[in-house]
Amino acid sequence: MSACPLHGVGVFPGYLVGRRIERVVVSGRPYGSEPPSGPLDVWLIDSETVATRITRGSDGCLMVETAPFAEDDPAGSGRVGGSAVSGETPFADHLGETVLGVGEEGAPGGGRLALEIAFASGTVRCASWSGGLRLSGT
Repeated sequence: MSACPLHGVGVFPGYLVGRRIERVVVSGRPYGSEPPSGPLDVWLIDSETVATRITRGSDGCLMVETAPFAEDDPAGSGRVGGSAVSGETPFADHLGETVLGVGEEGAPGGGRLALEIAFASGTVRCASWSGGLRLSGT
C-alpha cells in the first residue's frame, strides 16, 4: 500500500484477522441542532480490547490506526459525539463475529482509499468518498 501524502501508511489492519468484534462506536460532528450526516470516525473494539479507528484523512486517504478510545470524547476534539452502534452502520450486523479477512484498495501516490473487512456473514466496506467516510455492507 502506498502512503497517504499527509498521513503516511498507518497500520495494516490485517492484525484484526482472527479477532472478534465486541463493540463498534461511531462518531459524527454535529452541525447546530442537526444530527450528523454520517460517521466521522468508526472504532472497532475487538476481543483483545484494541480500538481500531477508521476515518478519512484531510488528504482524502482512508486512515486506519490503533488509537486510545475515550467514551466521553472519542476523537479528543470536544465537539464529536460517539455512540455504540444499534443498527446504524453495517458493522452492527457483525457484532460478536470474528474477522476472517481484510483487504485494501489504494491509488499510487494517493494512499489507501478503501478497506474491506470480511466476516462469515458478509463484508463491510469502508471508503473515502466525496469528502467523507462511507460504510457499506454486503
